[in-house]
Amino acid sequence: MWWQDVLMGFWNGLTAWIVLVVHVLGGWAQYPLYDAARSGNWYDLGFLVGAGSPFLGAAGSRARSRPTRDAEENDAPGDGRLVA
Repeated sequence: MWWQDVLMGFWNGLTAWIVLVVHVLGGWAQYPLYDAARSGNWYDLGFLVGAGSPFLGAAGSRARSRPTRDAEENDAPGDGRLVA
């Protein structure tokens, strides 16, 4: 079924970064980074979304935590005088 391939691809993509680091350090030879037996369009789509999701989450949180220029100007301390 196509949804099983998408879910397996997503899971393998999500865990690919951890598996890649462990592979580089010489461990987990029995766990492949990419499951070539499942390769297909739906699996590839899930893998790409899963592998990209940590970066998408980090980019979104960085954009939300950065204050805008308007907010910085409004929060600037003043001398207490009202300007008409």
